[in-house]
Parts: sequence; structure tokens; C-alpha cells
Amino acid sequence: MFSVFLQDGLAYRAQSLIWILTDVTLAITMPLVWIAAAKGGEIQGFSSGDFVTYYLSVVLIAQFVQSHFMWDVAFEIKEGVFSSQIIRPVNWFEFMVVRNLTWRCIRLGLFLPWFVLFVLLFRNYLGGQELFMGWQFWVSVCLGHTVSITTVLAMAMIALFVHEAYSIFELYYLPMLFLGGQMFPIDLYPAWVQRLADWMPFYYTVGVPTEIFVGRIEVAEMARYLTLQIVWVVVMYAAFRTMWRYGLRQYTGVGM
Repeated sequence: MFSVFLQDGLAYRAQSLIWILTDVTLAITMPLVWIAAAKGGEIQGFSSGDFVTYYLSVVLIAQFVQSHFMWDVAFEIKEGVFSSQIIRPVNWFEFMVVRNLTWRCIRLGLFLPWFVLFVLLFRNYLGGQELFMGWQFWVSVCLGHTVSITTVLAMAMIALFVHEAYSIFELYYLPMLFLGGQMFPIDLYPAWVQRLADWMPFYYTVGVPTEIFVGRIEVAEMARYLTLQIVWVVVMYAAFRTMWRYGLRQYTGVGM
């Protein structure tokens, strides 16, 4: 399955490049905004170099971690493609996990040349930042990816209950960007927003591995965050299984 989806993804490289351009915009504009705001000083412990390092890191990590497959699932349910998928002798959840993993690897590979360009563009602000690349970081990246795909597939099951789920999916991106640490570092928010982020799954996708990487989370606290990522994987997978079980009972298989 990985090989088939890899060939499928590489066949549409131009489409993949267009999607990546949305992240390119974020990687360029947000560091420039905070460089101007910091004016050579610090904001909440972030220097200009820290902001650049943070945003380059969060955009790079998001290429592998962040999933968006609820749109595809909703379309396939609506068009009846889902019917052919669930009768195959393959676990549908595993099928989607491999499909998502393939696309994440392709997207990461296509983004790397852009990332090198950004590093060269902001090279004057880089250097001196202490980055953490211990085993906790790599485990956090994998767990973040798993939290994201289980959350997205749980959301995708809404399409089994309603005819038009796309507008509901739009609501996902507001908390994802703001509470996941992609739009702003969590430390810049008021205390009540930080507590809200701690109790939502979005921060445990991209936010946690990014903050571990840039040294915003102490080594002694990493075990707690890794544990919470595991908890969210279990919670969202349970939500997926529950919606899957009840959703299939009313799935009508409309479409081709």
C-alpha cells in the first residue's frame, strides 16, 4: 500500500507543490512580523532569532505531523468510493494510516528545498539557539503524527452521519492553528489560553515536538508531555472506533 500511494503522490507533484505554498507563506511572513515587533529585543523570552528558529521548526515539523485526510474521506463517503474500501480484506484504519504516512513523507521531501532556502534567507538570525534532538523529540514527532491522524479520522466519521460535512471541517483549522502553536508560540498567549491548549489535542500534534526541539520544554517535563500525547492517541482512537461502529449502521453507500 505504501508503494502504491507513493507512486500516486509522486504522479501529482505540481498539486503537492501548490499545497506547500500555503506553508511557505507562513514561514516567510510570521518571522518577519516578529522580527519587526521585537526590534532587537525580546518578547516573552523570545528574541528575533528565537522567533525565526521557532517558525522554521514548526513549519518543517508540520509537514510530517499534520494530517488533513478528513476532506478525502468525506468525499469518498459521499461519492460511494468508501463502499469499495470497506469490503477489502484490509483494516480500513490501517489503510488510512499508511495512506497518510505516504503523503506526509512526500510532502516533507518536497518541502526540504524550500526549507533550505528559508534557512539561507534568515541565516543572519540563526545561530546560538540550543536545539534538542534527543530520543524524546523523535518519539514526540511520531506521537504527534499519530494524534493528528486519529483526530482527523475521528472527525471524518462525521461524514457518515451528515450529508455535508465540509463546513464542519472548516472549524477544525481555527483551533489547530492557534492552539496547536502554528500561528503563535503557546508561551505568548494569556495563561487561560495556555491552559485551554493543554486540555485540547491540537497542541499535542505540532506544538509539543516543536517546543521540545527548540528547547522550550525542559528535559524533566518531557515525560509528562509524551504521556499526554499517548493519552490523546487513545482518546481519539476510541472516538474514531465509536463513531465508526455507529456510523456504519446508517451508511447507505450512495454514489458510483
